[in-house]
Amino acid sequence: MQEDAADGTTTDGDAPEVDDGESAEADLAERVAEYDADLGAAVEDLEARIEALEADLEAERDRADDLESRLKRKQADFQNYKKRTEEQKEELKERATEDFVARLVPVRDDLVRALEQDDDVDIRDGVESTLASLDRVLESENVTAIEPSAGDEVDPVRHEVMMKVESDHPEGTIAEVFRPGYEMAGSVIQEAQVTVSDGSA
Repeated sequence: MQEDAADGTTTDGDAPEVDDGESAEADLAERVAEYDADLGAAVEDLEARIEALEADLEAERDRADDLESRLKRKQADFQNYKKRTEEQKEELKERATEDFVARLVPVRDDLVRALEQDDDVDIRDGVESTLASLDRVLESENVTAIEPSAGDEVDPVRHEVMMKVESDHPEGTIAEVFRPGYEMAGSVIQEAQVTVSDGSA
């Protein structure tokens, strides 16, 4: 034991001086090596591995943050793409409807002119010409008429049965077309109204 000249306290001359806990941890491997060289080397290796793992963990965190940021940007881009696609679809739909109506307007004008003729004027030729114009417009839109022949089998998808009538055609087959139907690109937009034979004749 020695007496401190400044404050009169005593100190142990053999006790090592340690600044703080961090410095004690920093030279842990060295202090262990003083007693066991192999164990000290193992502690030093373990400390190095811990440092490497901490560096890897930090790198993975940075990578995860980067991936999350990129994912959010991709999601935003996809939402914007969907919105643009919907807007384009609506625009195309409006333009297609506008084009179709533009081709129908002249047909209506022809019908109006036919009705404005004098009562004694035969308008049949004009009506037939107008009907031909309308058929051309419908054909350009892939619209075709459904007009089954008498004796054909009834198709429940394309034909609407109005009633059964006396007919010399086989029972259950079409006797007469009451109103034609129409289909567009393979989809029925109006069923053909038909009567069917009861087979009594």
